[in-house]
Amino acid sequence: MEEKDHTNINGKDNTAEQHKLCLMRALVEHRDPSAKEADDLMLRRFLRARDLNVEKAATMFLKYLKWKRTFLPKGFVSEDEIEYDLSQNKICLGGQDKQGRPIVVAFAGRHYQSSKPGGLDEFKRLVVYTLDKLCARIPDGQEKFLAIGDLQGWGYSNSDVRGYLGFISVLQDYYPERLGKLFIVHAPRVFMAVWKVVYPFIDENTKAKIQFVEKQHIKSKLLEDIDESQLPDIYGGKLQLVPVQDA
Repeated sequence: MEEKDHTNINGKDNTAEQHKLCLMRALVEHRDPSAKEADDLMLRRFLRARDLNVEKAATMFLKYLKWKRTFLPKGFVSEDEIEYDLSQNKICLGGQDKQGRPIVVAFAGRHYQSSKPGGLDEFKRLVVYTLDKLCARIPDGQEKFLAIGDLQGWGYSNSDVRGYLGFISVLQDYYPERLGKLFIVHAPRVFMAVWKVVYPFIDENTKAKIQFVEKQHIKSKLLEDIDESQLPDIYGGKLQLVPVQDA
């Protein structure tokens, strides 16, 4: 399924989309005055995530505002709130792909479900912390990022279905139209049992952006989107990854 293109040849919003964007703004500002702080680019991402359905997009955006007030009372995630997850160095940032999209690499084999109270919420906060850092690195004229999910060494001890579903929920519900592409590499056969559980919860637009890459084709496949100078060295490129907290 191809990602939908809602722009004309010059990259400008078409008239129909702009009209719906105006309707959506009026609707959300009427229901929640704090929506006035959102710029058109943010509202447009929610609108596109709901295939330009104004009512559905408005409902989605209002849910986001409510979530942000309750889950992020300070408006951001501080590193002392996610010490356990940061200590695993399972999220790293790289350079940019050929479209200028920042690159993030998640090492699922380094993720272990926390047994302490609030462990799932801490992992969700890590996701938000990472997405906010990625979004801050997105250049003008671009709205998306590229992700690599590396399952090297993944086993049942790394299986955390609740955590994976939490990640999907945060990404799809609160950061729509931010993921440009997700490459999954080094996926072992045992992972596919978990994937079958998670897959139905991924929306169709997101599914279209996910590609499993066979081990022997990792470098060549990634080079289609990433210059060698920006390709992480662990995949045969020249760029060294940096833990997200140090980026």
